[in-house]
Amino acid sequence: MDNRNVIDIFVSRGMIDTALGNDMIHEIDASGKDVGEILTDFQVVNTKEDIWPIIAQELGCELADLTDFMPPEELLAVVPAAMARLHGALPLHFDAEGITVALLDPMNPQTVEDLRFALGKEIKVVIAPVHVIEQKINEAYGGGADEGAAMAELLGELDKDGKEMSEKELAEEANSAPIVRYVDLVIYQAIKERASDIHFEPFEKDFKIRYRVDGALYEMAPPPSHLALPILSRVKVMSNMNIAERRLPQDGRIVKQIGEQQVDLRVSSLPTAYGESVVLRVLDRSNVNLSLGVLGLPQHVEAYVSATIKKPNGIFVVTGPTGAGKTTTLYAALKEINTIESKILTAEDPVEYDIDGIIQVPVNEGIELTFARILRAFLRQDPDKILVGEIRDLETAQIAIQASLTGHLVLSTLHTNDAAGSVTRLVDMGTEPFLVAASLEGILAQRLVRTICKDCKAPYEPNEAILNQLGLSLHELGNKQFYTGLGCDSCSGSGLRGRRGLFELLDVTDPLAELITDRAPTVQLKQKAIELGMTTLREDGLRNIYEGTTTIEEVLKYT
Repeated sequence: MDNRNVIDIFVSRGMIDTALGNDMIHEIDASGKDVGEILTDFQVVNTKEDIWPIIAQELGCELADLTDFMPPEELLAVVPAAMARLHGALPLHFDAEGITVALLDPMNPQTVEDLRFALGKEIKVVIAPVHVIEQKINEAYGGGADEGAAMAELLGELDKDGKEMSEKELAEEANSAPIVRYVDLVIYQAIKERASDIHFEPFEKDFKIRYRVDGALYEMAPPPSHLALPILSRVKVMSNMNIAERRLPQDGRIVKQIGEQQVDLRVSSLPTAYGESVVLRVLDRSNVNLSLGVLGLPQHVEAYVSATIKKPNGIFVVTGPTGAGKTTTLYAALKEINTIESKILTAEDPVEYDIDGIIQVPVNEGIELTFARILRAFLRQDPDKILVGEIRDLETAQIAIQASLTGHLVLSTLHTNDAAGSVTRLVDMGTEPFLVAASLEGILAQRLVRTICKDCKAPYEPNEAILNQLGLSLHELGNKQFYTGLGCDSCSGSGLRGRRGLFELLDVTDPLAELITDRAPTVQLKQKAIELGMTTLREDGLRNIYEGTTTIEEVLKYT
């Protein structure tokens, strides 16, 4: 459940005031405790179980005691395992009037609507402690839902002859229970596998569904190609797109409750030769709550970033290709400086996460609301810190520099290969080198590499050819141990699971500022930075290899 919603109930009932409520939210974010524990710590309730009768009373729902309850088999057949886990719903009772369920998030009306839609029945909600519901779902359905069987069963239900459908028939088919359940199951399975993107791709003879995990694409069992239209239409309905428009690209957004976790999905459709390609970007809200301390930054880099973002003015740039984790790093930095004393404004394209206490503005090129125009308006809003999603052009760069020189801290991103390349990019845009040197505080280049799966990690001897690619020889290595992943169920046979960052920090000190003013090329800037102690991306990659975190192949691929 959303902690803010629970706290708001206690504020609205006069049990705590708004200021104390805000203190509790900050304490929850900082400590990781659940809302019941915090309310107990602040002596608002005697025990954390005391919050449930108050929530039930506020929502006008019955409070259920599930201690000795177990759903009968016929009820489990009505609400399949994947659906129960997807919506965090434990079925309690089924009759002619509908289905009674206990929800992990009873305050989210969308969950009730989605269940009503998928099951074609009225839904009545009762309240029970979240940990009890979670335990009962696991007991009733087993440790994990058998998505493979559920998917096969649904595909059998859906696999009818393909036929041309009118818009009305298409809308009805997209909202039919099997299609709704199938799309929900695809989303659930992808998120369970920690996917960052879900791709629906129509081709001439087949329809593929792939998802990206840790930067690599994996294919799901494909549905029959004639189901492409209803499945894509269902996704477009969920994201409030126009299902009749198939000639133009569209953008939309889906907010899905996956058990206790709320997931935002950014949806993009693209017309192709064989229908629309639709991609769902999974925006994991847990990233917003990351602090600099858990990003895996080397100690000196973390100390530098922490100090820099607290400076009153200057520009701090994070650079790297798409998907390198730049946004996550900047949000972690914002979290560190998001205090009552600071006015923070962000211009983003689009706004990926809502952050409490920060004014966020989405770029809209259609009405000429560009980064530059927003940034110019920001300067009249009395900000302390500004985040610009990306410095793309001369105008944005000039206003960012102007903002930093007039007493504002500016955070932004660039797409360059390394830290030194960012300086050259800013100068190549047309900004004056002496202004870049005067305003730029530092540049952090980063990459994400996949880490070795802990369950199948094993030592191995690399061959000389691959060591030569790293610029190493066998006699230089001494007793250094190398590791690889053998492949197991945890990592789907890849030997790699999870990702971590590689970092290269360029601190713009006086010697570098002089070189920037003299229009020195990237190579010269990089050499000088290395002389002054900069660790390159490749060197940070080697550190991770020696620590047994990642493989030689991963470091070679990304640096």
